[in-house]
Amino acid sequence: MIGSGIFVSPASALKYSGSVGMCIVVWASCGVISLLGALAYSELGTLVPRSGSEYAYFIDSFGPLHKFWGHLPAFIYSWIMIMVIRPAEIAVLTLTFSQYFCEPILDALCVQNNPDVKENVIKIVALIALGITTYINVSSVKLYIKVQNIFGSCKVVACLIVICGGIYQIAAGNTKNLSRGFEDTTTSPRDFAMAFYSGLWAYDGWSSVTVITEELKNPEVNIPRSIFIAVPLVTILYILMNVSYMTVLTYSEMISAPAVAVTFGDRILGPFSIIIPIGVALSTFGCALSLQFGVTRLCYVSGQDGFMLESLSFVHYKKMTPAPAVLLQGAISFLFISTGEILELIEFASFLIWFFYGVAMVSLIVMRKTMKDIKRPYKVPLFIPIFILLVALYLSITPIVLDPTPKYLLALGFMMLGVLIYYWCIYKRKRPTSFMKTITYYVQILFQVVPPEKS
Repeated sequence: MIGSGIFVSPASALKYSGSVGMCIVVWASCGVISLLGALAYSELGTLVPRSGSEYAYFIDSFGPLHKFWGHLPAFIYSWIMIMVIRPAEIAVLTLTFSQYFCEPILDALCVQNNPDVKENVIKIVALIALGITTYINVSSVKLYIKVQNIFGSCKVVACLIVICGGIYQIAAGNTKNLSRGFEDTTTSPRDFAMAFYSGLWAYDGWSSVTVITEELKNPEVNIPRSIFIAVPLVTILYILMNVSYMTVLTYSEMISAPAVAVTFGDRILGPFSIIIPIGVALSTFGCALSLQFGVTRLCYVSGQDGFMLESLSFVHYKKMTPAPAVLLQGAISFLFISTGEILELIEFASFLIWFFYGVAMVSLIVMRKTMKDIKRPYKVPLFIPIFILLVALYLSITPIVLDPTPKYLLALGFMMLGVLIYYWCIYKRKRPTSFMKTITYYVQILFQVVPPEKS
């Protein structure tokens, strides 16, 4: 659950919160929301214990209800997740990798005062990183696992260094920056939504709790126990990291720092400050690698159901890697990196992510009625999915109403395009069959891939 978001989000969370005190409240509140969301998702995971997560929940809950509307949520979810959300997240991670990788180098070369050159260098390095992750995921599953295991521990080391540095400063009596308290706290609903976007981005792994529900023994005991241990620990870790940042750096330094952990390391570690950017860079690289590979499972499930191109579920006949799906993610992520900025992409992706979290809560409430006789190993009180649904509505509606910027309108446009494709190709079944067969043929020839069941 500890992701690279804690190295990306603190500055924007503080900026939109307006004050040190409210920023801590936002991070703590994000922890509570993640805890309740994970509990609700645990019930979904025990009800629908098969691959596909939200896609499977939407199929089973809404599918039988209506001939047209029933399968629409599942299609829109797979469409948006594969074509928009995951590529945007990968772009954020590779840009963050590049930011932390390049920051000390650009500082040493005195390029910091030339923003255009700096931006171009960061984007080029991010594209190179994307190319490497794509190559690894296409080349070998074993190589992916090895790299992931090595890089996964780097974020923990970086987090502990930041926390220890903050504790040392507080023990030394350096608490001046924290004395601002709630001074200048924002009163804008839009800014609060943006602050929660930033905080919740760092917690986003909570929805992955459903991955292990199928294998757990005594899920009614072990699911809540694991969640009540893991999420509070992560919340405490994140709060301590933010307190550490805000102890060492002033408000203006934090919100203006492109890589806040680098600035923190320069202030605390002196000649050893290079440790932090290396740790964060390796961590974000590993996360990007994992995300790019992870979405291929959704490509497989939706491709088998006819909701996406079947060729996206194909694997290399020797390497057994999902080459078409990985390359598609790489191509779309390339566009996001080339045209987007980190904060803009976080807000763009978070808007869509929380829309689907809201739909997932509706699916849970629906299944309380349509599957009321099915035994549930674990069941949450009804107020929990209702509360998460209200949070999702707030985070989805507020930006559109109060800040209808192009990124949110673009997100809505992608969803509307998905509705049109669903109506024509899925509901009406008027698919360009010969064109799709041609694509499948050339994909198989070009990438040497076959359907998984025939491999």
